[in-house]
Amino acid sequence: AKGIFINDETNFGTDEITVKREDLDAFIALESNDCEVIYKFLKLEDRVAEISRKTNETDIYIKLNLDGTGKSEISTGIAFFDHMLDQIKTHGNFMLDIQAKGDLHIDEHHLVEDNGIALGQALKKALGTKSQIARYGFALPMDECLAQAQIDLSGRASFVLNANFSREKTGDLDVQMVEHFFKSLSDNADLSLILSVSDGNCHHQVEGLFKVFARALRMAITQDKSQSLASSKGCL
Repeated sequence: AKGIFINDETNFGTDEITVKREDLDAFIALESNDCEVIYKFLKLEDRVAEISRKTNETDIYIKLNLDGTGKSEISTGIAFFDHMLDQIKTHGNFMLDIQAKGDLHIDEHHLVEDNGIALGQALKKALGTKSQIARYGFALPMDECLAQAQIDLSGRASFVLNANFSREKTGDLDVQMVEHFFKSLSDNADLSLILSVSDGNCHHQVEGLFKVFARALRMAITQDKSQSLASSKGCL
């Protein structure tokens, strides 16, 4: 359980015990002395979702906490894909636990696609009403590659990829599956996403796309307490 910190003091406690400000960070969910901000915070629902998806081809479990961090594990049986999903978790700054098995004796297609579907469903569920989110999100360099992501948590599914990959595979992942993963995710999260990356080393191209998506998503899900909903229509 975490608390709301409303004390302005830099040092607190009694003669018997003194608590340093930095020691409290792990237990503080909100720091504010503004009653209206605290009221809005208390009304917010936890942005957490669990998705289980089982078909004749794959068996996937995902737990997502957009406001949490901590120990989590990602295991799909595709090492490079695990590495890319870890980039989403790390640069999205949220907790993501994925346990997935599939028919890898055929190829990676079904497993990557279904992970995109399940993660998209988890993201949509965790966002709930999307109250107070910033909505939009980012460009970053991955060594020699420029990766860019434009994202809109609009409730309308759309995906465009601008990439000329320099190899057919990186690690044990066919690069065709990069587009398929993000398309599946976008469709099931009901978000608009445009991903672009310049020419360069294929590993850098793919990793740059996953990182820039995570950073854009991190911006878009940030809660802006100055507004109730980022849409003139009144819904997202």
